[in-house]
Amino acid sequence: MPSKYVRGFSLIELMIVVAIIGILSAIALPNYNEYVTRSKITEAANELSQMRIKMEQYFQDNRSYQTGGVCPFADYKGKNFDLSCTTASAAEYVWTATASGGSLTGLILTINQKGEKKTTGVPAGWTNPSTCWVLNKSGGC
Repeated sequence: MPSKYVRGFSLIELMIVVAIIGILSAIALPNYNEYVTRSKITEAANELSQMRIKMEQYFQDNRSYQTGGVCPFADYKGKNFDLSCTTASAAEYVWTATASGGSLTGLILTINQKGEKKTTGVPAGWTNPSTCWVLNKSGGC
């Protein structure tokens, strides 16, 4: 004798749930990827700002941004960016953060002794504001 109450899901109900999950994923995944990208750029901006502070402290002590014709702080590789220093003279410097791969390949941020923040390179398909540090694909600062 068949039961009056049938347990389980029908194929239609299951397909509706899968469709809802697909729609939510299509919306959430790009937003999450953009959030991760912004956090990586923030990492580079923080590192560059820290290096500028170190350079200014060094200048206060030595009245020069260089030691022996080179930058007093060594270049280094971060998690997502490589930082390097170019000293043009005892009174000028430029620190550069270059993306070390992944979705940010081609992104280059700089800061100098005047505190000027510039984007000198962006990944393909991004807008380059050049007068500030880019934060997203659309060129927002």
